[in-house]
Amino acid sequence: MKINAMVQSGFVLLFFVSPVYQVLAQDMTKGMTEGMTKQQYGKLIFDNRCAPCHADGPARPGTQALKLKYREANIPAVLEDRSDLMPAFIKTVVRNGSYSMAPFRKTEVSDAELDAVAAYLSKIPTD
Repeated sequence: MKINAMVQSGFVLLFFVSPVYQVLAQDMTKGMTEGMTKQQYGKLIFDNRCAPCHADGPARPGTQALKLKYREANIPAVLEDRSDLMPAFIKTVVRNGSYSMAPFRKTEVSDAELDAVAAYLSKIPTD
């Protein structure tokens, strides 16, 4: 009975997914600070919003999925190790999702944040 009440209240759901939502809910709305480049801001956003799934390591589901996807190609699974990512591609995947990656709404990752992440991952100078 007690467990059923916890499930109905959403407690169990929040317990299991709260680390992901805590990362997504972190306040990044202050934007770039003075003297910070777009790539530096992109790295900050990536570390807070993308790295939980896409950093290096075995507990990173996005990296593991890309490792499986590119197992026969010479393409790194870690996004930060890639040199072929274009801003338009990054933005399309983030907004529309891809395979096991869910899409991110503008309320989850703003356009300015996405622009910064795309600049960081594409390694194309913008400042």
